[in-house]
Amino acid sequence: MRPFDVREAPAGDREPLSSLLRLTEVSKRFGEFVALDSVSLSVQRGEILGIIGRSGAGKTTLIRCLNGLEHPDTGAVEIDGVDITGLSERELQPIRRRIGMIFQQFNLLSQKTVAQNIALPLRIAGRSGDAKRRVAELLDLVGLTGKAGAYPAQLSGGQKQRVGIARALAAEPVLLLSDEATSALDPESTLSILALLREINERLGLTIVLITHEMSVIRAIADRVVVLEDARVIETGPVSRVFAEPEAAGTRSLLGSLRPELPAAFAARLRAEPGETIVLRLDVQGDEARAPLLAELSQAFGAATLLHGGIDDVQGQPFGSVFVSLRNGGPGFAGRLRAFLEERVTKTEVLGYLTADD
Repeated sequence: MRPFDVREAPAGDREPLSSLLRLTEVSKRFGEFVALDSVSLSVQRGEILGIIGRSGAGKTTLIRCLNGLEHPDTGAVEIDGVDITGLSERELQPIRRRIGMIFQQFNLLSQKTVAQNIALPLRIAGRSGDAKRRVAELLDLVGLTGKAGAYPAQLSGGQKQRVGIARALAAEPVLLLSDEATSALDPESTLSILALLREINERLGLTIVLITHEMSVIRAIADRVVVLEDARVIETGPVSRVFAEPEAAGTRSLLGSLRPELPAAFAARLRAEPGETIVLRLDVQGDEARAPLLAELSQAFGAATLLHGGIDDVQGQPFGSVFVSLRNGGPGFAGRLRAFLEERVTKTEVLGYLTADD
């Protein structure tokens, strides 16, 4: 039995837009509290966009604006070319049926079976006639064949979230919103759910927006990332670029647990005044990360000591940071080193110097 494919859904005579979702200068206040401040972003068809920020950054308000549960004070929210900000509740209903939602706490009805939970959106849409077939398709898709008659209390957290995903897909949405969908799960279940979402994205061509506070989730699944801080977008871009070269201080802070830093024992010994040994942070990505940088550095300038760091992978692109120390080579050393590194690394930062006493 082949799962339905959103790309086969009839689109009428209108030429499909490249952007399925677009926010333009969206602002929202609750009294004196600014929840969103001139937020603009777009989501391309078929991509996975991660929206990340700490508690209070504006993520909850943003997702409520995306599904029409909140109306912005200013700005526009367009879904498939339709601005939903001025629509009545009745006018919003057919649009909401095109948006699937996955929740942190699953939101399953405890007195209904797995099959009944999944079929609920179809009943609401008046499509009970094909519910049995659709439920069977979706149970197969999310890996829960044989669980149709089980109740939520009989399922693990990961299984409950799989039911939540199946329910979100029941009405064949064009957009799937995930609101902290893995926050209540253990690490193993989190990885399996993220793998499932990526599979759904690839098999069905479904556009997914992930709301999360975890950079590890963005890293595992998203194509692009939008970083929210204090109700504003502070950075956006491909995940591989943002992880390798975060521009905003807030982004670097969120990446703190995933990006290496010089160990405190070394950092405490650094001096600002030039000394006998220079300590560098070297950021590399792509082909740079595959090159034998330390060997080349040692060959050109004498022994290079690796203090910390390593190479990682995001969306198939290697990137990393290494912390190295080199003996200061005297006159002309800085210029030669700078020219050498400009050809081989993405970014160089002089962290400080060590003297013989250190």
